[in-house]
Amino acid sequence: MAANELEVEIVAEDRFVWSGPARSVSARTIEGEIGILPGHTPLLAVLGDGEVVVESGDGTAVTVRAEGGFFSVDNNRVVIAAGAATLEGEASHGSVA
Repeated sequence: MAANELEVEIVAEDRFVWSGPARSVSARTIEGEIGILPGHTPLLAVLGDGEVVVESGDGTAVTVRAEGGFFSVDNNRVVIAAGAATLEGEASHGSVA
């Protein structure tokens, strides 16, 4: 991982969704939209329902529809642990009860 990149991991309660290097991450928390760039201060937030958009290391956008969970940032590592999550373009797995 380059110094100017984030290490991102997105998981749902029931499965792994996506991981890789990224230039930025944006998501909806219960307090509003948040954008993360390399060097961001440590953060722990409650994830709201909505899209998580990752600008991957190669510049492509990865979009995940997330439903609840947590969003943490520490030392250029972003971990999103969603209650349910679907990667754009894949079949929906629905909410986990």
